[in-house]
Amino acid sequence: MSSEETKNSATDDAGIDSGSDIRSFNQNHVYGADDASDEIATISRIASHVDQNDPNNVLHRLETLSKQLSNVTTRNTFTIDPSDFDLAQLLKGYLKNAGKGNVKLRSTGVVLKDAAIIAVDQSATLAPTYGSTVNIPGNIIAGIRSRGEKPIRRIINKANAVVKAGEMCLVLGRPGAGCSSLLKTIAGEGLDQYQGTEGSISFDGVPQEEMLKHYKNDIIYNPELDVHFPHLTVQQTLKFAVGCKVPKVRVNAVTDNASVKQYVDFKTDMLATIFGLRHTYNTKVGNDFVRGVSGGERKRVSIAEALAADAKVYCWDNATRGLDASTALEYASAIRVLTNLLDATNFVTIYQASENIYEKFDKVLVLYEGRQVYFGPVHEAKQYFEDMGYACPKRQATPEFLTAITDPKGRSAKPGYENKVPRTAMEFEQYWHNSPEFKKLSEEIDQYEQQANADQTKQLFMESSKLEKKKAKSTYTVSYAQQLKLNFVRSYQVAVGDFSYLATQITADIIQALITGSLYYNIPHSTAGAFSRGGILFFSILYYSLAGLASVSNSFGKRPILLKQKGYSFCHPSTEFFSSFVVDAMFKILGVIPFVIINFFLAKLKQTAGNFFVIFLFVILASFTMNAFFQMIALVSPGLPVANSISGLIVLASVAYSCFMIQLPSMHPWFKWINWLNPVRYGFESMMVNEFHHVNMTCSAVVPSGPGYEGASVANQVCAFAGSTPGSVYVNGDNYLKLGFDYAFDHLWRNFGILLGFLVFFLSVSAIASEYMKTDVAGYDVLIFKKTKETLKIMAGKRQAMADDEKPELQDASLSMDVEKQAEATSKVFDSLGSKDLFLWQHVDYDVTLKTGEVRRLLNDVQGYVKPGTLTALMGESGAGKTTLLNTLSQRVDMGVITGDMLVNGKPLGSSFKRKTGYVQQQDVHFSELTVRESLRFAANLRRSRSIPKAEKYEYVEQIISILNMNSYADAVVGEPGFGLNVEQRKKLSIGVELVAKPSLLLFLDEPTSGLDSQSSWSIVKLMRDLANAGQAILCTIHQPSAVLFEEFDRLLLLKKGGHTVYFGEIGDHSRTMLDYFERSGARKCQDDENPAEYILEAIGAGATASVKEDWGDIWRSSPEFSSTTSEIAELIKTSSANHTEEDPEMKKTFITPYHYQLRLVVGRVATQFWRDPTYLMAKMMLMMFAGLFIGFTYWDAGHSVIGMQNLMFSVFMSIVISAPLIHQIQARALQSREVYEVRESKSNTYHWSTLLLAQYINELPYHLIFSTIFFVAFYFPIHRNYDSYTVGTYYLFYTIMFQLYYVSFGLWIVYMSPNLPAAAVLVSLFLSFMIAFCGVVQPPTLMPGFWTFMWKVSPYTYFIQSFMILSLHKLKIKCKKSEFSIVEPPSGQTCATYLDPFAEAAGGYINNPSATSNCEYCAYKVGDQYLSHIEVKSSYLWRNFGFLWVYVGFNLVAMVSSYWFFRVRKGSLINIKSIFSKFQKKSK
Repeated sequence: MSSEETKNSATDDAGIDSGSDIRSFNQNHVYGADDASDEIATISRIASHVDQNDPNNVLHRLETLSKQLSNVTTRNTFTIDPSDFDLAQLLKGYLKNAGKGNVKLRSTGVVLKDAAIIAVDQSATLAPTYGSTVNIPGNIIAGIRSRGEKPIRRIINKANAVVKAGEMCLVLGRPGAGCSSLLKTIAGEGLDQYQGTEGSISFDGVPQEEMLKHYKNDIIYNPELDVHFPHLTVQQTLKFAVGCKVPKVRVNAVTDNASVKQYVDFKTDMLATIFGLRHTYNTKVGNDFVRGVSGGERKRVSIAEALAADAKVYCWDNATRGLDASTALEYASAIRVLTNLLDATNFVTIYQASENIYEKFDKVLVLYEGRQVYFGPVHEAKQYFEDMGYACPKRQATPEFLTAITDPKGRSAKPGYENKVPRTAMEFEQYWHNSPEFKKLSEEIDQYEQQANADQTKQLFMESSKLEKKKAKSTYTVSYAQQLKLNFVRSYQVAVGDFSYLATQITADIIQALITGSLYYNIPHSTAGAFSRGGILFFSILYYSLAGLASVSNSFGKRPILLKQKGYSFCHPSTEFFSSFVVDAMFKILGVIPFVIINFFLAKLKQTAGNFFVIFLFVILASFTMNAFFQMIALVSPGLPVANSISGLIVLASVAYSCFMIQLPSMHPWFKWINWLNPVRYGFESMMVNEFHHVNMTCSAVVPSGPGYEGASVANQVCAFAGSTPGSVYVNGDNYLKLGFDYAFDHLWRNFGILLGFLVFFLSVSAIASEYMKTDVAGYDVLIFKKTKETLKIMAGKRQAMADDEKPELQDASLSMDVEKQAEATSKVFDSLGSKDLFLWQHVDYDVTLKTGEVRRLLNDVQGYVKPGTLTALMGESGAGKTTLLNTLSQRVDMGVITGDMLVNGKPLGSSFKRKTGYVQQQDVHFSELTVRESLRFAANLRRSRSIPKAEKYEYVEQIISILNMNSYADAVVGEPGFGLNVEQRKKLSIGVELVAKPSLLLFLDEPTSGLDSQSSWSIVKLMRDLANAGQAILCTIHQPSAVLFEEFDRLLLLKKGGHTVYFGEIGDHSRTMLDYFERSGARKCQDDENPAEYILEAIGAGATASVKEDWGDIWRSSPEFSSTTSEIAELIKTSSANHTEEDPEMKKTFITPYHYQLRLVVGRVATQFWRDPTYLMAKMMLMMFAGLFIGFTYWDAGHSVIGMQNLMFSVFMSIVISAPLIHQIQARALQSREVYEVRESKSNTYHWSTLLLAQYINELPYHLIFSTIFFVAFYFPIHRNYDSYTVGTYYLFYTIMFQLYYVSFGLWIVYMSPNLPAAAVLVSLFLSFMIAFCGVVQPPTLMPGFWTFMWKVSPYTYFIQSFMILSLHKLKIKCKKSEFSIVEPPSGQTCATYLDPFAEAAGGYINNPSATSNCEYCAYKVGDQYLSHIEVKSSYLWRNFGFLWVYVGFNLVAMVSSYWFFRVRKGSLINIKSIFSKFQKKSK
């Protein structure tokens, strides 16, 4: 349309008649792809005031138009009926307002010219172990030898393509072919992970580097995995995405400047409507551990979120993973609409694309081991490979055929072409480069590049960006301030969404305040209470400072989400950091307010308003500062273990150099600088000087006093307290702080400024670090092998194969041997399989109670059966209840109410049911440190009878490895996604784990082909078919089966939303039996070239937006097939009950192996996990080593003075405080094992849950014993000067053995009773602070209120402190420093000895100058035992305490097991805080 026409239309107020030249909206107008490009502005900005209750509203018509537009490619056109959409007035208004706003729509094509990705070849590497990590000499030698020998791998080799604006390109290839890497490279994601790139990628003439620098927001990479804030609802997630992309000039049909709210609301509704998400608006997105929307719905949320980015080039990585066939087709249709209307450019990888999905694309690119073997129109691809000499099997979809071409086992040559066709990736590539199709592509690229004008493209993007963005050169649409606002709202929603954690935090704060306040209840205003006043102030500031430790794990949890949204150019990561920090601060204040109020009034601190608010201010400010400090550490650390180690050292430094544990005059010069860099120190000083300013404390320790000194003159007495003056019974608070701490009241507001400076600095560094966050996952799959002779040969073979570029004759010989070996193994295994038992169910209902109190039925009167030797498919759209039914039938549901009958041979399920069945979950959950072979052997050992020889079990494992074709990576560790097994390999392992157990009854599989390419899916389904033919009964859910895959199944159970059965019966030859039922019941006729699986889903109205008038559930219940099935089930119950034989007694056991055998194997497995996790062990070792050195040199040579004794006590205190960060490390590791066990192993009764708990404890201990020895040497000898073997040996026994036994068991107890890691962190902080507060260090037992003295006796840390102090001070001769003597003036004519001897004899201590007649120097202690008696400790308590500590260790172990049983097995709950809060809200309303 010309600019003149636009101008005329914009000024035309009379409307658009049938003859208008503006797009001529009449029934006869024919649209092509070019015409449709301008319509998205109209569609996406339709008037938001349209009545949503109107059945003919705009969103409904948008859905109708989307279905029409989804069939338009660059190869065809369609005719639009404007009466169906009423676009005339809407488009007139839009064009008028667009003319006013001068809106320019931009688009770009993409050209790849010999594009290549080069990386260091790590496709096969050795798994690191703790032994290999600490072998420093060996590592140095190996590093020298390998210097300059880094093998190079070309992940993508010379890719050429041209995809114009308005076109869709499908990228096909098997896992590992480089599809994801190619898409990431086009989008500019993770380029720094590679060694380099070659060739060029341009966007309508603009080089990629320049495009990424200025217009990164127009290029989007959508990852395969769905990562979202799990506690946000779907609506909140989408509104944030749309809100981040609100253009500066907002044009719609109503106005040329629509409000932000109108724009956001309508676009959110539009995206939700297209993808069928409106019914989930108020449901949490969730994840694997937080209950939310279904997996398919979560994938749709990811797609809608990406579309909200309004990019011009999209790279979709396996976006249909987890979607059912109907929803996957709807996704492809939606992307087609986007492409047509936006003139967008789309690259899409789909591993299981149907023919209907394939037809949505314009072009296809095929990769074979990183080499491009075809690029061109989709309708020419099949013919290209057929002309090459390969045959496409009948009914095989085109994308399946194209993928199979790249699999030596999946392709077949035409007769006579066996020796003529290419066989290796390199030969395919050479054939492609010599083909006329490649020549045509090269000419097309040259022609496109000549036509493309880089300056015009940049000018268009710049002009368009000026109208869209606040800053045209920014990659972000909205301003930084607007990003802050949006993130603030989202952070608040995230916090409120996880209300249970929030409530736990605040409740813990209140409980801690009540405990601490009552511990320091009514502190005396004398000198006896001075230390206690410092103690409660120190504890207050320390408690909230250390609470920031929990933010470390939280920071790593949301890192993948922020990296994704940074790639989408939604917002600066720093805006999320600032916003979440502010929201956390808001809710932290809610806890601080009651905490400070309770402590302030219970302890009776200086009762002035000024003092209260100063305490409140500095607790808050220090808390914020330390929280920012810990978050900064997390953001600059590469991983969680490293961050935890650094945080642990920071905790030690903050505690030690706050001036409470060691005063400024006692600090050694080498660490004294830490004091000046410690934020806690400045907060503590300000609170102390404010509390003691202008306070005169009554002396509670007058020297001399007592019997015989009743009439002594004040002039001849002195207060034995720092800051005292001779002849005065009062001590000035300011003097006390000056002499004891070197504190001054003048520093109060100076410290406020310093803390603010620290806060600003930490926030600034954190914000900068957040902008440079990078993913730690490799850009391509890396296999990690256990070091053996065999794996070294495999790794050498892989590199040699790359060097030789796959010699075809060797490849064919290897393939032939693999096929023969696999066939031989298959025949052996299948001979031993088979089942005679019949599993059936009838009238199965499943109800769950929602948080609102509403009862929702997820399964509704479902019935069916699975016979031995049959393969039954369980299908339905996302949310129909497929996985729910599978979990219910397999007895894996632990909530809600299940009714109905589930029977084996007509009898109720026995205790052995779980062991007699195998269940392959959709999520491939495995222990990342184990190899494939080790995982399979572990399952075989524990899930098969111990009476079977181990050699026989292992032989069977090897046969399963051969059947699944896992020989080449049998000794590879599972690893993590991207750094270990790939998707296909993980899925095969999941299946293998169940097969080695030899399930005698039934095999359940939940989406076994999800995430796999079509060829891998075929191999999995073929394996299931072979198992069924051998007599195995199999029930399998499947999402996107091709016609070929679908025909392998015998029976089908089809569900619709609400858990209603739509069909259960035979599928029949070529699906005829099933198709006859649907066609007879009112569905349209299925065409011969259609996929029956897609046809039935379409017929019942499955999909995100699809709907049908018929209720297929009612049709099924009234059908003769339903009656026949019901009768058949009744007959099967009757006959199977009569033919039932007595079960083997061994099979009736819950666990097939004895407990001690389970424990031995689980301990061995956990030991392997620890050994192969050097990051965890090194972090633990470094923390303990540096902590020991830090504490040892902080309290270096404590000496024999009074201050020395106090420093010894604080050094002991510090040595037990180190348990806090160590417990955090232990818990993060233990929780990983717990999650794998609960998700997979517990469901199959592999072993008793308690063996995992004990195994974790047993395996932690050896490393703690070794590392604590390092700590002991670094800590003990710099501080102490008592080196006799008894003292040193006993100290070593108590610390290195007893203390490790205690806190490891304590940490495991807490984590095994906690729902998640953040909650465990809160509980650890609460319990540890509780025990530390009552151990007698921060509050002497003599000052504890009577009702709390029992806690001093109950706290285990009391007995550790006592024991260490006994070993440190028993018989230690005390020699006061000059400043520690109390200077007393004796009466005239008396010597010091004459005057003070009676007092010294009664009170202890000694006179340093007995013959002097003035300035008598009195030291309060003569021997360390006197100091021990002052803190109510006797040397005889040592071995009594040793016995007590064993009781505590035993209690922890019993509590660990009991708590796990109560909270995790029995699913008990002490109190439901959220439920109580909800009830309170209802009452208040």
